[in-house]
Amino acid sequence: MIRTLLLASAAAASIATAVPAFADAHNDAAQADAPTLTAPKIDYTMWTLENGLRVIAIQDDTTSTVTTSLWYDIGSKLDPEGRSGFAHLFEHILSRKTENMPYNMIYGLTADIGGTRNASNWIDRTNYYEQVPAAYLETMLWTHRERMANVVVDDEVFETERGVVKEELRQRVLAPPYGRLQRFVIPENAYDTMPHRRPGIGSIEDLDSATLDDARAFYEAYYGPDTATLIVAGNFQMEELRALVDRYFADISPRANPVDLALENSEPQPSGPRTVNATAPNVPLPVIGGVWKGPPTTHPDAAALEVLSAILDSGENSRLNNSLVRSGQAVQAFGGASMFREAGQINVFAIVRGADQMATAGATLDAELERLRTEPVTPAELAEAKNEIIASTLRRRETARGRAFELGEALVSSGDPDFADKRLAEIGEVTADDVLRVAAKYLDPSTRITVTYTSGEDDPASYANPTPMPEYRTLPPAVGEIRQVKPEGERQAPPGPGEAPEVTAPEIVEATLSNGIPVVAVQTGNVPIATISMLVPGGSKTDPREKAGIAQLAASLADKGINGMDAEAIAARFESLGASFGGGAGSDGTSFSLTAPVANLDAAGALASSIIKGAIYPDDEFERERGRAVDGLRVQMGEPGGLSSFVARVAMYGDAPYGSQPGGTTESLSAITRDDLLLHRQRYFHPSRMKIVVSGGISPEQAVATAEAMFGDWATDMSPGPVPAQAAGDEQPVRTIVIDMPDAGQAAVVAAVRAPSRQSEDYFPLELANSVLGGGSSGRLFEEIRTKRSLSYGAYSGFADRADASLLTASAQTKNETADEVAQIFLNEFGRLGSEALDEDLLERRRLFLSGGYARSLETSGGFNGIVSTLLQQGLTPDEAARYAERLAAVDADAATAAAQTYVDPAKATLVIVGDASQFLDDLKAVRDNIEVIPADRLDLASAELLKAVETAEGATGE
Repeated sequence: MIRTLLLASAAAASIATAVPAFADAHNDAAQADAPTLTAPKIDYTMWTLENGLRVIAIQDDTTSTVTTSLWYDIGSKLDPEGRSGFAHLFEHILSRKTENMPYNMIYGLTADIGGTRNASNWIDRTNYYEQVPAAYLETMLWTHRERMANVVVDDEVFETERGVVKEELRQRVLAPPYGRLQRFVIPENAYDTMPHRRPGIGSIEDLDSATLDDARAFYEAYYGPDTATLIVAGNFQMEELRALVDRYFADISPRANPVDLALENSEPQPSGPRTVNATAPNVPLPVIGGVWKGPPTTHPDAAALEVLSAILDSGENSRLNNSLVRSGQAVQAFGGASMFREAGQINVFAIVRGADQMATAGATLDAELERLRTEPVTPAELAEAKNEIIASTLRRRETARGRAFELGEALVSSGDPDFADKRLAEIGEVTADDVLRVAAKYLDPSTRITVTYTSGEDDPASYANPTPMPEYRTLPPAVGEIRQVKPEGERQAPPGPGEAPEVTAPEIVEATLSNGIPVVAVQTGNVPIATISMLVPGGSKTDPREKAGIAQLAASLADKGINGMDAEAIAARFESLGASFGGGAGSDGTSFSLTAPVANLDAAGALASSIIKGAIYPDDEFERERGRAVDGLRVQMGEPGGLSSFVARVAMYGDAPYGSQPGGTTESLSAITRDDLLLHRQRYFHPSRMKIVVSGGISPEQAVATAEAMFGDWATDMSPGPVPAQAAGDEQPVRTIVIDMPDAGQAAVVAAVRAPSRQSEDYFPLELANSVLGGGSSGRLFEEIRTKRSLSYGAYSGFADRADASLLTASAQTKNETADEVAQIFLNEFGRLGSEALDEDLLERRRLFLSGGYARSLETSGGFNGIVSTLLQQGLTPDEAARYAERLAAVDADAATAAAQTYVDPAKATLVIVGDASQFLDDLKAVRDNIEVIPADRLDLASAELLKAVETAEGATGE
């Protein structure tokens, strides 16, 4: 329901006078009036079955969904000897087949009813979770029983999932420039004897050497009700839940071949310092840093280390950011403590601007660490760190699902679900002396492992720990028989839905500020945190091509200075309030987002409005941040996945406004001046074109009053800037483009066609048809590329909401040698979608899939704002947010089929592949002719041709 709210001018005027001045702000003074935040405790009920299964129930009758999650105390620390990555592999295996569920049936059981599912693995645990409409609680509990008691671990599922995991390793570790540092180098050197030393994702060698018998033994040793906790959160009746839990879990026997979960190893005291000089291919910027041993989660020092980590690395006002990034020595600095049930580690790193900055950045990092060890942190820093931690907790607790995950993580890392609230209380008691003490104890230079990470060969010997790798446990052989999926006529069918609870949708309120700015407000929950989105025109389509990136820089650098406050003071003020603020430019507009605890929203809002109205882009901040943007692009250009999307945009839009890179190019960023940003702000950050969206645990009346105080009196004499009416331009020729990146650890494959605008009558028919093609893990692309062939960790398709013609793109990453095979599957599935009539039963399942994801997003402040903001930027009204399911229901099978035939034609598809061309180019010629091969170092993203000219001997240019 939409309601219009009218503000009394007298009330608005009185609120506006409360906006504080910032002329004399200083870091400590700016934080002095920030109240100490608190987070509401998590209310839950817990009980334990006779077979050892723990059950936690979190009731929330404001949501229409329920989250079921099963947490096993089985993490990568329990990987057997020579089988690193095995707990992660088994996370995949247990999701696939049971006696009553054929391969991947679990996908349909969730997606086809409008739900979502996944699983994850980490040091201390593996979890499996679903969020579905509340009526399907029993269905999901049945699936968890199946996977606990009746899982099928056979050759098909083992071989398929092993292939998928190897592709995940290539995509997440081998392809990204810093993947090896995070997954291999750091753990290898952070631990000496603990199994945490091995990469949780595994290695290709260990995965290849694993056997089906290993998987069966792992299941029998570790998986059962006696190692598990079931957490149910959402809209349900407690009596019904207890009865269902008894029905589906009480008769499951404990593990068949149990192995003690306790670890025999313990980490020794740190030894003397040493240095590791690691190398890896495709590292665009060098890294320097250090690693230390840390304590376990429940150690008395843990809370103080968490506060220290926030002071060191949380937010723009962190010590690392101020000393390394603001000084221009590093592009990024990061670090902190990672603590697990038996052990932990601390690391601090800087991605340096260049090799010539390594010594300088290293000295600065050393000095900052020594200051932490020898000088107490200030009261302002201490208060800011605590408020940041509490504000982060509020964001997690905004939904029942978030609360469930917080309890789950607390339980597996400490053994006590109350640890989530106990830790917050401990953090509140941390003093400056505590921070000084733990810094001196743990960040000792005499126990530091100094790490450098630079471009070179992939040589594990360069980062090997000199301590011999211990021999870890082996598991007893499996004793049970291999189960099989029952014949179709003998399978037990999953239970159908129960009664759906009645949940009143929140009221969407529309209001207008005193100066005419429209506001949309809704209360999405009761947790006291809110998000304000501020929308203005001026997206990347307004950038001149030679200065692509103006809109993005103007938005992202707006908080680097206003009259009376520099960037450090602004960051300190926001972070002391537990607030986060940022801006960015998309294709059709610019948006700013402020998230803050409701208690501090007015104070944070006053500063946010001053930034949008009066950003001054100081010269030193502009030069440094522009340099960081260039360096960031260099990193992105080294990642096949990111680069392929850049190339596809140019190939599909050519020289039209949408063809401009939102983040710019290295050449265009270098051409932008500070005056360009000032002019852009004056012309596009304009009250006559602003729109505001507010949601969260705040009443609409209070939300509108806050917006009025922020912007109700804003006026300007500057005329607003022009916005191109047609940004997509003419359709471009169909192309097949290969970007040759010889060092690429994987190939990224994209197939793209033109798609309709958000306001087109074809939008919803194609939205529905595309969900069949590549919507989630139930889409055809996922089925053909991952499930059937293990060619990729995932394959999907989609198209962005744009005011003018959009693009429908299919994308996946795969081994270099199978890039042509994935490209052919894309084209085959494009052709299939456009040539076969779509079945109404299939489309109904896809409607539920799409509308379910949409509804889940609307339950959070960030999700609601994202949806409504996009609607407003595309020229639509906010009430469309409540009509999504209705729009999909109006699309029949004929309309969806016609949209697929019109748009998803393989003959119209441009192919882009980024990878090591030597491994797939010859085979690709059988898929497409007229292939353009462009060396990565000659790629020009500012030109529709995509190829840089080269200088000849005479100084002329040519191809």
